[in-house]
Amino acid sequence: MTAERITVSLPPDVLAGARVAVHAGAADNLSAFVADALRDRLSRTHALADLARVLGGPPPVEVRAAVRRAWGLPAPLDNA
Repeated sequence: MTAERITVSLPPDVLAGARVAVHAGAADNLSAFVADALRDRLSRTHALADLARVLGGPPPVEVRAAVRRAWGLPAPLDNA
């Protein structure tokens, strides 16, 4: 697979957490970790868009919050 080199800026705590995760074996390297995280985010974004098409609008915030609680996920930083 080919890859394109880019430059991004990350908050120090996010970068530190990603480096710890890579060191713990979550990915082969930082680039792979970031690519996986972006794929996950894109997947969620597409799933929410599909759900919005089926429902005729986005799922209510309280429903999304209940699902996050049920799955043990943290609250989103951007209310997504």
